[in-house]
Parts: sequence; structure tokens; C-alpha cells
Amino acid sequence: MKKPWLACFALVLSAQPPQEQSALLTGRPLFDAYQRVIQLMESSTVSIPELARAGAPLLESERRTLTSLRTNAANGDLHYTFLNNLRAYLALTDAVPKPFPFPAEAQRQLHELRDAYARIDSHFHALIEQKDRQLRSPDPNNLTRFMDDDSRIGPPKPEKPRVVFLGDSITDLWRLNEYFPDRDFINRGIGGQVTIQMLGRMRSDAINLQPSVVVILGGTNDLARSTSLNAIEDNLTMIADLADYHKIKVIFASVLPVSDYHKDVNPAYEMTPIRPPVLIRALNDWIKSFCTRRNFTYLDYYSEMVDAAGFLKADLADDGLHPNSAGYRIMAPLAQAAIDSVIRVRAAPAPAPAAPVKQRKHRLFGR
Repeated sequence: MKKPWLACFALVLSAQPPQEQSALLTGRPLFDAYQRVIQLMESSTVSIPELARAGAPLLESERRTLTSLRTNAANGDLHYTFLNNLRAYLALTDAVPKPFPFPAEAQRQLHELRDAYARIDSHFHALIEQKDRQLRSPDPNNLTRFMDDDSRIGPPKPEKPRVVFLGDSITDLWRLNEYFPDRDFINRGIGGQVTIQMLGRMRSDAINLQPSVVVILGGTNDLARSTSLNAIEDNLTMIADLADYHKIKVIFASVLPVSDYHKDVNPAYEMTPIRPPVLIRALNDWIKSFCTRRNFTYLDYYSEMVDAAGFLKADLADDGLHPNSAGYRIMAPLAQAAIDSVIRVRAAPAPAPAAPVKQRKHRLFGR
């Protein structure tokens, strides 16, 4: 006999609404959806001759907007422009005369175009909601992530200089203790962070830990969110100024290359549309020049990890962005050499030599 409480529990579970799938489009699905809209618009101009003239400006605008989105995927204005153009085009399809009889395939394409509009409209509203949540966050820099760990760390030892690695997921995923055994290297990477967030964590996660050196690796997420190069450069400059003021040596690492070699495994692994290689190279050129001007050390991961086509070598990452163990094995000796170039391990002071024993001269009485 079925237990009553079990039946009630099953009833409660069945009453739960299904988990909704996020309406937000990212990576390849986003661009596939937009490209399909343009294909449907082009097809409809053939089926409805009146659209060829009236809809031409809107179709051309969609093509230009999609080109811009490929290098600026997080730009809300571009998504809004694409959505508005599509809305106006659908209104035109209702207004212009259609041939009779109207082909069934053309009717199907118009239905698909309207479905695409509904999908992109949902994506746009999800994008706004995401940005709104980020603005409302009580801890936008995620200062609580390492709060307890930071409070338990004691002062560094003179014979073991402390180095803080500040960065995003590429740093976060790096098991420093495996690659740098018996070193006081502290990982303060947080996945998804941009340089303005790293700047916000400089005091709590770097300066307060009293390191001799801070290694900064950031910028790839800024590019993915369409942050301007000028803004990234300003953030990195302020990070450097803070470190300089507190007498901490600064090492700036280059942004790693990315690739699309693994997109067949997962469409989300198509990295170059939102992290354009040309912008990565431009940012690295600035970082290198900045280090030269300010006498900081430039840690060049990029040159050792890029292939002849300008992409991250296929065997150094499984998703085109984050290094795998092979990637970190390339990075580790480069980081070690850069750190060793700016600090010297102070040996423990040798014990002072014992004072020579003075011979006492005894007077012999009677002499």
C-alpha cells in the first residue's frame, strides 16, 4: 500500500512548475538566429516583389547591425536596432500587396520570421534583466569570495616572498600549488570578472595581503562585454597606481589568444566573435607599451600560446578560451621567470660567528 505522506510528496512535486530555460542567447546560437532572420528577409523579398524595394533599407541595416554585433555582442543598442528593424520589416510584410495565390513556402517563411522576432524580443528583455541584476548586486566585485581566506592569512616571511595572482577564470582555475610548490603564491582569480572588478578588489585581495609582487591577468571578459579599450586601459592604469603607491612590484600578463577550434563540440566554444583577435592584439600592444613606460614587467603568454593563424593553439585549451593542463604548463615557467626577474629570495641570515675566547693571564703569586 502506498504511504499517504509519499503520495502527498509526489503531488507536491508534480505541482512544481517546470524549470524555465533562459531566454538569453549567447555565442553561436545568437549569431545563428540573427543570420537566419536575414536569410528569411532575403527570401521574402523574392516571394513578395513589393518588399524588394520597400524593405531594402531595413534589410541592409540588419546586415550592418549583425556585422557590428559580431565584434560587440554585449551592446544592447545594437540588439535593440536589430529588433526594431525586424519589427518594421514585419509591419511592411502586412502592408504590401502579396501575389495570388501566395506560395505555401513563402507563408511558412513569414511565420518563421515572426517566431524569430518573438525569440529575439525575449532575448533582448533577458539581456536587460541581466544587466539590471548586475547593477543591483550588493557585492558587484565579489569581495566576499575570499573574505574568510584573507582574514586567516598571516604576514609573509622574508625568505619566502609573497606573490598574488589577481585575475578572472583563467587565474581562478589555475592550481598554483601544483605548478609552484613550496612558494607563497596566492590565487585571487574570480571567474567572469572584468578589470573594473579587479580594481575594486585590489585592497582586500592584494594590498592587504602584503605581497612583494602582484601578477595581473585581465581583459578578456572586458572584450567579451564590449568594454572599450580606453576603459580597460584606465582600469589597468589605476591598478598599477595602487600597487606602486604601496610599494608592490607589478607584473602585467598579456591577454591569451582565443580560438574556435572546439565549436563543433559545443557551439558556445566559438570565441572569436565576442573576443575578436584584433582587439586582443591591440590590448596586448598597449599593455606591453605601458609596462615599458612605467618600468613594469610584461609577462608574454600570448606569443607562446598563439598559432600561425593567430588563434590559441588547439591543444592548449578544450574550449578555445581557458587553458587546460598543457596550457598551464606553458604559462607556469613564463610566470616563474617573470617573478624571479623582479624579486630575489632573501636567504635567512647566517648566524654571527662566535666571539673568540680570550685567554686570561693569571698572575702567579710570588713571581
